[in-house]
Order: sequence, then structure tokens, then C-alpha cells
Amino acid sequence: MFTGIVEELGQITAVETLDDACRFRLRGPVVTQGAKHGDSIAVNGVCLTVVDHEGDEFTADVMAETLNRSSLGALAVGSRVNLERPMAVGDRLGGHIVQGHVDGTGEVLERKPSEHWEIVKISLPADLTRYVVEKGSITVDGISLTVVDAGPDYFTVSLIPTTLALTTLGHKGPGDPVNLEVDVIAKYVERMLGDRGSAEGATAK
Repeated sequence: MFTGIVEELGQITAVETLDDACRFRLRGPVVTQGAKHGDSIAVNGVCLTVVDHEGDEFTADVMAETLNRSSLGALAVGSRVNLERPMAVGDRLGGHIVQGHVDGTGEVLERKPSEHWEIVKISLPADLTRYVVEKGSITVDGISLTVVDAGPDYFTVSLIPTTLALTTLGHKGPGDPVNLEVDVIAKYVERMLGDRGSAEGATAK
């Protein structure tokens, strides 16, 4: 489990294309401290498994399903990525509960800078709109953010200078893809209410 608090801005140093997957080599001096085979590291919000680790770099395999459902397929050598290690038991939950399981992708639509922050508008897939609410939580490229405005097919977030400087959202412009993970609590609540409705309907019969 992650919290959506990005630890560092890493970089893709190599990409190896396989038959139905690809292997990334990534540089991340912070997240590789103490890393070992089998550990999890979130890359732009996608939970990946460390295959190998040497110095300040690690490799991770990405299967076709992940490439198709996330924006990782668009990464190339030199791409900057948000990196976060899983939360340890007893750590503070600085953001919100993030699984590292991407629900879909959006696209940066618009950026509106101001003196002390920047508003970013991002497209929202139709099947995710019911999970996104004003002042609720959403994960964008692995970053825990608060929704400012929730529209029918978009949402906006307000980014402080620290987020702009230390994450990929400081560099992405209109047309760039981003990974989205909605609040998992909303999905559980929806499922439980649906199951209860079905049970009540069956009892009424």
C-alpha cells in the first residue's frame, strides 16, 4: 500500500521490449536504498516489482495488461517518473490509501498558473466519474491530490509549488497522459450498497 506522497522524481534509463511485456531500468537514489528483489515500488502510480537492483538503479517488468491500461507504455529513455516505496507499518498516512492499481488514464487538458499555485484540468473516463467528488481524493501519476472541481468528464486539482517542482505534474502539458486511481473506499462502498440492494430485492420477492 502507498500513500501518494512521491519520494523522488526518477528517470527511465533503459527500455527492453519483450514479446508481451517490457522491462524498464529506472534511476532512483532514494527508493533504491535497501531495495531487494521482489520489493514493490510505485512508478507513476503503478505498483511494480523490483527484478534487479544495482547502485541507484532498479529494473521492473511491465506486462501487456499494465501497458494497455496505464500510461507506462508511453515512457521512453529519459522520461521522468514519480517514485514511491510502500508505506511501512507505523508510518504516517500523509496522503490517502493508494493501492498502485491504475483504474484508467486521463489527459491534461489545461493549466492555469497563478502566483502561488496552479490549477490543472484533467479529463476523466466516463466509468470513473461516479467515484470522483469535490474535495475528495484522487491519485494522478501516483500523487495524492484533492479534487477542486468534479465535472461530467473532467476534474481539476490545485498544485502547490512543491508538487510542481518535485513531481511529473510540473512538466506535463495539454495532451500528456496521466494515470488515475480513484479512492478505493468509494469502490468498496458502491459494491456493498449494490450487494445490499440485491439482497433486499431478493427478500422482498
